Amino acid sequence: MYKTVIALFFLNLTVIPFNAQNKFNYPVTEKDPQVDTYFGEKVADPYRWLEDDRSEKTGAWVKKENAVTEEYLKKIYFRDKIKARLTEIWNYNKQSAPFKKGNSFFCYKNNGLQNQSVLYIQKNLDDAGEILLDPNTLSKDGTVSLSGISISKNGKTLAYGISKAGSDWVEIRFRDIGTKNDLPDVIKWVKFSGMSWKGNGIYYSRYSEPTGSALSQKNQFHKVYFHQLGTKQEKDLLVFEDKNNPNYNFGANVTDDENYLVLSISQSTSGNKLLIKDLSTPAAKFVTVADNFDFENHTIDNIGNVFYLHTNNKASKYKLVSFKADAPGPENWKTIIPESFDLLEGVRLCNNKIVVNYLANACSKLSCYSLEGKLEKEIKLPGICKVNSFNTDKEYNFATYSISQYTGPDQNYYLDAASWQSKLVFNPECKFHSEGYETKQVFFPGKDGAKISMFITHKRGLEINPKTPCFVYGYGGFNISLSPEFRVDRAVFLEAGGIYCVPNLRGGGEYGEDWHKAGTKCKKQNVFDDFIAACEYLVANNYTSYNKIAIHGRSNGGLLIGAVMTQRPDICKVALPTVGVLDMLRFHLFTIGRAWSVDYGNSENKEEFACLFKYSPLHNVKATAYPATMVLTGDHDDRVVPAHSFKFAATLQEKNTSENPMLIRIDVNAGHGAGKPTAKQIDEFGDMWAFVFYNLDMYH
Repeated sequence: MYKTVIALFFLNLTVIPFNAQNKFNYPVTEKDPQVDTYFGEKVADPYRWLEDDRSEKTGAWVKKENAVTEEYLKKIYFRDKIKARLTEIWNYNKQSAPFKKGNSFFCYKNNGLQNQSVLYIQKNLDDAGEILLDPNTLSKDGTVSLSGISISKNGKTLAYGISKAGSDWVEIRFRDIGTKNDLPDVIKWVKFSGMSWKGNGIYYSRYSEPTGSALSQKNQFHKVYFHQLGTKQEKDLLVFEDKNNPNYNFGANVTDDENYLVLSISQSTSGNKLLIKDLSTPAAKFVTVADNFDFENHTIDNIGNVFYLHTNNKASKYKLVSFKADAPGPENWKTIIPESFDLLEGVRLCNNKIVVNYLANACSKLSCYSLEGKLEKEIKLPGICKVNSFNTDKEYNFATYSISQYTGPDQNYYLDAASWQSKLVFNPECKFHSEGYETKQVFFPGKDGAKISMFITHKRGLEINPKTPCFVYGYGGFNISLSPEFRVDRAVFLEAGGIYCVPNLRGGGEYGEDWHKAGTKCKKQNVFDDFIAACEYLVANNYTSYNKIAIHGRSNGGLLIGAVMTQRPDICKVALPTVGVLDMLRFHLFTIGRAWSVDYGNSENKEEFACLFKYSPLHNVKATAYPATMVLTGDHDDRVVPAHSFKFAATLQEKNTSENPMLIRIDVNAGHGAGKPTAKQIDEFGDMWAFVFYNLDMYH
């Protein structure tokens, strides 16, 4: 039935045309004579005042810009129809793969349109469970979200973080699992922290209370504390700090046996020092496992005093090694699973075996090894997919995991750790005809000849030609891999006969650390060139044409779109830079931005300044014809502060010479994206797709 409705929906879209002469009534954005000098280069920054997120002047500008954007969008007749269809597709039952703690199982469920997913507790895997914590009750508009949970080893107490309006700031609370009542303990000013139990308390990391804007002030002097239940936060024990290195971040994790504390120290998004401490000996001090930031080092588990470590030390695609707690240095590491052709993405111990998740050309494959590193079994997976959560324990004889694909919602599986056979245990019912779509993977040469992968998803049997609309999504940074995943909002584009494309750009993590570094600092241009090459491949192979392409990216992907559209404004008809890093000369001055310098470089370095200035989207907007652009951000984004988007949009409005719109959509009471309520997501994606459909002429 719903397929007929879809067909009628897209055949009957009409639009009220805009008066091109009426233009867009952009607000006049005041300019200041602000000029900075970098190594003799004078750089104007006339919209610097928009960096003040607390000023009435900035607030008034936000309201005016949103009014212009709303005036444009409300004239798109099919905008509400798109949102209605999005709501219909979004409204399906969702459930995470359950995990066990103590004698109970826990999982998240969403009945379809709940703003936030609900935490359930189950007696066993077949039990429907009951609500343990419903974050939807914490705010009327759904803007308070869960930001991590941790359950005590005995399964009796829940520690949970809450975030308000999408902010990275977290408040930790505690709940008695038996009574489902909150305890009086509250921990504030937590950021970039786990919650790791030891006995009747947790280790966590936090900053001091901000003295300036909580949404834009630099985050410095991270510290690790221990909180004992039943005490005030002021009494928490300071466990670790570094007064000489204000930009270091710390993460503390207790081993499952609660005998060791593992401390990870980072100064950026890449590479970490690693220390461990024997908690069974009160006088014990931290000992060093890895003493520099050159490599990624993460402990997987321990059996007694033997630790298993996932590392890319002298292994770009990672390896698994072991070491003993009393001799933890690299010179004593023993290789268990060496580096191979495929990326060793994840490792877990299960039933005293090693389960490895490899990423082969950005797709998952599971393998089982002995504790000595001997391959014993390949675990079958259903086609092109990505393994998400994999929940188990070295003593469990089972695991649960979820997989995602481009063509359908996530499914959950039960893995028998004796036979290593998987059984489908949860398959949601979504009003999207997954069987009618297909994904294929292609490879094309980058500008310099590098081999680039791209996933292409569309209707089965779709007639492809230069008039076919195409949506290209990219990221390319911070060692993050873009693997198969179902994005429910993309469904409306696929239903309308569009092609959804995801290239695996350099800078990402799909092929290991060498692939990542090939898209960092002064090699960042490789990322943009790879994306441009993806668009050129699609046009050259008659999938589409440039005036039928929309490009999109979030965060670092927002930088990607900003750079591509300023370098090659002819490459697409629509550009959607979302919560993007767009001012490459000042990103390090806000919140956690300085941690991105390992990927981007820093304008305080002469050579890196020259590279940044050459591609910085804000500083490369010139008087030329740009594609239809909608910049998207949130006014509470304290990861990539909205000033990036504010200044970029104001500059585009000033300099664009085409009749295409240069709009900015500023989501009020929203952050970088994590924890955004369902209603806000549907509203945002509805506006985004209305903008795309209108400007790609998809409404006929």
